[in-house]
Amino acid sequence: MTTSELQKLLESLHPLEHKVLLSFDREGALSASDILAKSGLDESRLDMASGWLQSKGLLDVKDESTTSLVSLTETGKEYREKGTPEMRIMNALKEGKQFTVKDIIQTWGMDPSEVSSTVGSLKQASLVQIAQGGVLALTATGSVYSSYDDYELIKEVFSREPAELMTFHPDQQAMLQANFHKRGKSKGIFRITEKKNRLYTLTSDGKELLHLIKERGVVTEEASALTPEMLKQGTWKNKKFRAYNIALNPPRQSIGRKHPYKEFLDFVKYKFIGMGFEEMRGPLVESEFWDMDALFMPQFHPARNIHDVYFVKNPVAAKEIEEPFGKRVAATHKDGGKTGSTGWRYAFDLDRAKRLILRSQGTAVSARTLASGPKIPGKYFSIARCFRYDAVDATHAPDFYQVEGIVLGTDINFKTLLGLLKLFGQEIAKAGEFQFRPAYFPFTEPSVELHVKHPELGWMELGGAGIFRPEVTKPLGVDVPVIAWGLGLDRMAMVALGIQDIRDLFSRDLDFIRTKKIQLG
Repeated sequence: MTTSELQKLLESLHPLEHKVLLSFDREGALSASDILAKSGLDESRLDMASGWLQSKGLLDVKDESTTSLVSLTETGKEYREKGTPEMRIMNALKEGKQFTVKDIIQTWGMDPSEVSSTVGSLKQASLVQIAQGGVLALTATGSVYSSYDDYELIKEVFSREPAELMTFHPDQQAMLQANFHKRGKSKGIFRITEKKNRLYTLTSDGKELLHLIKERGVVTEEASALTPEMLKQGTWKNKKFRAYNIALNPPRQSIGRKHPYKEFLDFVKYKFIGMGFEEMRGPLVESEFWDMDALFMPQFHPARNIHDVYFVKNPVAAKEIEEPFGKRVAATHKDGGKTGSTGWRYAFDLDRAKRLILRSQGTAVSARTLASGPKIPGKYFSIARCFRYDAVDATHAPDFYQVEGIVLGTDINFKTLLGLLKLFGQEIAKAGEFQFRPAYFPFTEPSVELHVKHPELGWMELGGAGIFRPEVTKPLGVDVPVIAWGLGLDRMAMVALGIQDIRDLFSRDLDFIRTKKIQLG
């Protein structure tokens, strides 16, 4: 560094760095313990200051070694005062006391797992046995047993701590290691920590800076702010003020915010409300009637298999099906009722229709809305949580959100539906490429699937749509065309938020939640 650069660096030094530098002679090397003694710093502050000096190219580590230090854990300190569990049990038995394992746990204040392992080790060593009634008793070997090596080692460690592991006898070292791992780190008797021993030396720049410090004179006190008291008393004249480093980044402010996916769901809701839609709601626990039967899905449809739908265990079924919809839907399934259809040609099972399930599709909310006397013309939407059995991977989950919608009106047609789907893909999923593919659903005709292209995962299906069949609308009291759609919001969010794995939508990673940039424009 040039002299001017060193002068500038000198102005920015922290008082701790001053103390470390002033511990050195120009040509010498110092150990950490030498610097601690000369500077008056503690180990944590020395580590901090030496790290700063190394990053500035003023200090080097010439040599480094590691020492293992042994001390007592809280458990070890307790054993030193009360004795080890083995000692306490053996001494009590030698005093003629009678007790069971249960008595130890209830009255001795010892952890059950600790009692169990202690008694087990004593039995394995043939020192105690379990007599009649579960009472512990000494064996012939236990009656003459008097070695308490663990306890003696505990006392020695206490008298020397922290002591270097290598200063103990090899047999003691083995015992220290064994008891460190014996009951896990949280229950170990001894704590073994690694201490780094470093030998520090100044770099050429560090030596030059030390020379400048000594030429200028030692500053005993440094202030980081000018206070009213300093101005009033005039003490500012004898202080050195720390230079500001405007290149440093300000501290990060971790303010509270919504989860990115919750923000996305709110965004979708506001979009639909802004387009004039009214929100519709429905229960998470639904009967098969509203989830499937009212949608003209036959009771022998494969989607009703237990591997696709989650059934409720208690209560198993709803008390009743709302009328007159139950009778109308049953007639439609049987022979078409008054819809002009031939139906599915089977005997409708009303008891099965009452079975309770976790809602498997948002269309159940649309069915309930149609039966409630909606406005005509009218536009409705719902953000519905749905549940279906599925193997979890990057694009599938057993629970998911659907954005469900219906539009009713005399002039509604399939072209209207396609235009709405394209608008949703552009405005909500932020997708640039679309595909409409023919599809089949029991409750719509014609039917279509919307696919969008994810930049990483390729083409993904967002959901299905179509025009409700008369077998759906007429039994529920609606005689005008109704277009409907159910799109997977989770996959739309993956496209809009740039996420490659659907599981990341529900991440609890605070860094992800705080820093994720969402483009909702």
